[in-house]
Amino acid sequence: MQRRPNVLLIHCHDLGRHLSCYGAKTVNSPRLDRLSALGVTAERMFASAPQCSPSRASLFTGRWPHSNGVMGLTHADFAWDLHEGERHLATRLRDVGYRTELIGVHHESRVKEDHLIAEDLGFDSVRTGGAAPEVAERTNAALDRLADSEGPFYLQVGFHEPHRIPGRQDPPGIQGFIGDHMDPDDSLGVDVPPYLRPDASAREEIAELQGAIRYMDAGVGQILDRLDALDLTDDTLTIFTTDHGLALPRAKCSLYDPGLEVAFIAHWPGGGWTGGRRLTDLLGNVDVVPTLLEALGIEVDGAPQSHIQGRSFLGLLDGEAGAGGRTEIFGEMTYHDYYDPRRCVRTDRYKLIANFSSAPGFMDPSQSWQHRCTAVDEGIGHEDYHPAVELYDLHADPVELDNLADRPELAAVRAQLLARLTAWMQEGGDPLLHGAVAGPLHHRTLDALRAAHAVAGA
Repeated sequence: MQRRPNVLLIHCHDLGRHLSCYGAKTVNSPRLDRLSALGVTAERMFASAPQCSPSRASLFTGRWPHSNGVMGLTHADFAWDLHEGERHLATRLRDVGYRTELIGVHHESRVKEDHLIAEDLGFDSVRTGGAAPEVAERTNAALDRLADSEGPFYLQVGFHEPHRIPGRQDPPGIQGFIGDHMDPDDSLGVDVPPYLRPDASAREEIAELQGAIRYMDAGVGQILDRLDALDLTDDTLTIFTTDHGLALPRAKCSLYDPGLEVAFIAHWPGGGWTGGRRLTDLLGNVDVVPTLLEALGIEVDGAPQSHIQGRSFLGLLDGEAGAGGRTEIFGEMTYHDYYDPRRCVRTDRYKLIANFSSAPGFMDPSQSWQHRCTAVDEGIGHEDYHPAVELYDLHADPVELDNLADRPELAAVRAQLLARLTAWMQEGGDPLLHGAVAGPLHHRTLDALRAAHAVAGA
C-alpha cells in the first residue's frame, strides 16, 4: 500500500481572513500569500462558532459545538470539554499509523497539563504555549525528528498571534495586540474594516493588529522553509486556517460574517492541490475533518457519539468539474464571557440569526475597559439588545446593518430560513431547543451548595 501523505495543520487565533491574499492590502503577510499562490484558497469558509474553543472543537472533530459538547471556552472556570467518546482528528490518524504531535495553542478541549491533553486527544506528544518564534522553532525540531520516521506524521501547530495580549505598551484600560515583543505595522498604510468607524483610534489599533499578523506570518514562513529544506513539501498535506474572525466589535463573538469568516489555504503538490486556485463555494470548518479523511483514504467508523456532521469538499480541492460546496452554512454561540445563545443560517444571499436572550446587540471581544475601535452602528439606529430574529440581505447590505426580519415582502424568506435552522438544531440534538443551557460552573456551584446543605443537615 502506498504511504499516506503527512499532514501539517497550522492554525492561529482571531485572524478571520485579514490577509493580503484575501484582499487586506495593508497587511504584510508574504508567506501566507505565497502559500495561497502555490495552493488552493477557500474564499468563503465560515467557522461553526465565532469564538475560540467551540470553533476549534468543530475543526478537529467535524461536529457542531452543540453536538460535541464544547459550547463555551475550555480554560479556567469556563471548563467546557468534549463529550466522552468524541474523536479528535489526532486519534483518527494515530489509529491508522500516524505519528501525532501538537505544538503551541490547544483550546479545543478542557485545558489540562500537556500529557493529559495528549491522552485525551490522541497525541503522542503535546507541548503547548509559546510566542510565534518559539512555536516555529519547536515545530522545526519536530519536523527534523519526524522526517526520518517510517510512517506518516500529523503535526498540529497553533499560533497565539494575533490574539490580544497585554503588555507595557498598552495605554491604561486597553489590551492591545502587540504585548511587549511586537511592533505595530503601518508600512503599507492602514485600512479599517467597513463595520468599524475609520477614526484615528481605530487606525492605531488596526496597525497593532497588522503587526501581530506580520509576526505570526513570519513564524509560518520559518516552518514552510524547513518543510522545503527537508524535501517534505510534495508529500505533506499542508493546511493553514484560523478559528474565527478578528477580535474587534461586530466580529469575534458575533454571528455576523466578520465573526464567522475564516481563512483556509491548502497545499499538497503530491495530490494536485496547487496552482493558486480559488474556491468560491460556501464551506464550513466543520467540513475539514471529513475532507482530510477522504483525501487520506480513511474510513469513518459508525459510532453514534463520533458521527461526523461535516461534509467533504475533496472534489473542490481536487478541481473536479461539477463538484460543489454548501447551499447554506450554520453558526452558533452559546457561552463566551457570558451566556448569549444565538444560532444562524446563511445562504449565498441571506443571513438569519435567532437570538435566545436579551443580551447586548453584540458581545465586546476587546478584553479592554477602554475601546479604540467602535462599530459603525454603535448607538445609531441599531437595537441596543437582541431582537428575537435578525434577517439581512447580504447582497444589498454586506455589513449586516439593516435588519429586514419584519419586512412583509420577506416573510416567506424568513419562514423558510427559520425552518431550515430548526431542522439543523433538531438533527444535531441542540439542547437549546429544550430550554436554557447551564454551563460547567453552574453545575459546580450547585454541587457546592448541595454538599454544604448535606453537611448542615447531618
